[in-house]
Amino acid sequence: MVASRYIIRRMNRADVDLAVEWAASEGWNPGLYDAESFFSTDPKGFFVGCLNDEPIAVISAVKYQNNFGFLGFYIVKPQYRGQGYGIQIWNAGMEYLKDVIIGLDGVVDQQYNYRKSGFELFHKNVRYHGKSKREYAKNESIVSLTEVDFDLLCSYDRKFFPAAREMFLKKWIEQPESSALAVVEEKEIKGYGVMRKCRSGYKIGPLFAENKYLAELIFSALQKTIPSNSDIYLDIPVSNSEAINLAGKNDMQIVFETARMYKGKSPELPLQKIFGVTSFELG
Repeated sequence: MVASRYIIRRMNRADVDLAVEWAASEGWNPGLYDAESFFSTDPKGFFVGCLNDEPIAVISAVKYQNNFGFLGFYIVKPQYRGQGYGIQIWNAGMEYLKDVIIGLDGVVDQQYNYRKSGFELFHKNVRYHGKSKREYAKNESIVSLTEVDFDLLCSYDRKFFPAAREMFLKKWIEQPESSALAVVEEKEIKGYGVMRKCRSGYKIGPLFAENKYLAELIFSALQKTIPSNSDIYLDIPVSNSEAINLAGKNDMQIVFETARMYKGKSPELPLQKIFGVTSFELG
């Protein structure tokens, strides 16, 4: 009898497509073109566990610069769960990020385990689902992000995320079948949002804005770019009451919940200006 051999290695680009497929099977509804944005952010931060050369476990441990990392895509094939393979690939991801503050979005039934690994709750997120509407009055302050100076965008984005993420943003706002819009007033960004095509419908994320009026403006403008009555999703920090109100005004309903957790010092972020988080996979 040949002994089983379990090896953890870094993913190549094709492996990330596999991880996205597994995420879709778990009901996480990833974007159609997420893999390219994710992998380009940190090609060393994706791991796959193979049992006798069969991929059975994945995790992403993406490092942003040298001060912050984010865990995601923590999936073990159902038939191999509870056998120790998951914790081994978890440890590989944690080792890669051992010198930085680490964030993750934990599903409800895993939050206790994450606490045992030193993660603390920062805030809860809820995913809202609704139907798109094309009720939008044209506003001259709304522009395509392709018309905005990229350095200006990166500077604005940095207010809402624990680390600079230029490479990620460059890919994220240029995805096929997506829209990326900003509110620009007196040559300053006052908010921006991205909507991308997913396995089911479209997700809006991020949605950052200086106030609820600008958030509503971007939210409406993004929907004008897709067919009316399409499925749309928005992931909201529950502590942002104005974001919750925005979802309610648009007849959206809660379908999913996670907890944003951090190991290490939690970042100081303006949650009242975060009307939609970027993603549950990379933060």
